[in-house]
Amino acid sequence: MQLGQHAPAHRTIVHLSDTHLLAGNAPLGGRYDTEANLARTLERLEQHAADGAIRPDALVFTGDLTDLGEPDAYLRLRELVEPVAERLGAPIVWVAGNHDERPEMRRDLLGLSADEQPVTGVWDLGGLRLVALDSSVPGWHHGEIDEAQREWLRQVLATPTPLGTILALHHPPLPSHVPLFDILELRDQDALAHVISGSDVRAILAGHLHYSMSGTFAGVPVSVASASCYTMDVARPPQRVNGMDAGQSFHLVHVYDDTITHTVVPVAADEAGGYFSPEWYATMAALSPEERLERFSRKPPRG
Repeated sequence: MQLGQHAPAHRTIVHLSDTHLLAGNAPLGGRYDTEANLARTLERLEQHAADGAIRPDALVFTGDLTDLGEPDAYLRLRELVEPVAERLGAPIVWVAGNHDERPEMRRDLLGLSADEQPVTGVWDLGGLRLVALDSSVPGWHHGEIDEAQREWLRQVLATPTPLGTILALHHPPLPSHVPLFDILELRDQDALAHVISGSDVRAILAGHLHYSMSGTFAGVPVSVASASCYTMDVARPPQRVNGMDAGQSFHLVHVYDDTITHTVVPVAADEAGGYFSPEWYATMAALSPEERLERFSRKPPRG
């Protein structure tokens, strides 16, 4: 339905991050039930789909899928997510994070060879190209896109696509006001910027921070999704920021002709009001643009 200047989005992506599952559903840090938190996130996602709010073209998980890279944790992740993706009719894009282990992720999640090769991929979502990069560094928690992967990306981007390209990686190429993330940042960002500049990359999706944030990198908008496992309480002073079992969310990424939007969807929800309904929208759609403005935009006379 179009009631304004912009036609409906061409594509919709669900962006989730940092599930941090542990084998046997062991509590993360002794306190967070990561499996239950992921289940609530997926339940909220399916609720949106059932209500007709979204028809996702892909589910993108931007890394730290498990906390220790355990085989059983990857298998459990598949058990939780794959049925949801099948019901939604959407492919899953798994992105490696610093807590993941490449051999186990490749074997137990992707069915590939169990080695240290980067986990990368390219998806054609009806003219929208989605590229997964692997910013994990075996044995370390900071991030890097090495020269070989940058050259691969350069070749992928050499041919533009109709709706452009979205990159997905774990470590965001952005500064964080929380000092601890400076230590674990994506390194050699200038080299990655050189590859992206002048290409058809329209957006970058990332995780790692456990809180939602946005910025720009090489002129490209960057959107960081919060974590499903726990959220950083960024209302605290930067040097006292810690996790809390609240505020989990995921993002809806809408791809339009001339822009891409990133909408934060809270997992916890209250009963919504009923004023805006399908019947209300049908009434508005039947009106002319001028009548819609008169009905909905004009303020009542001031007393």
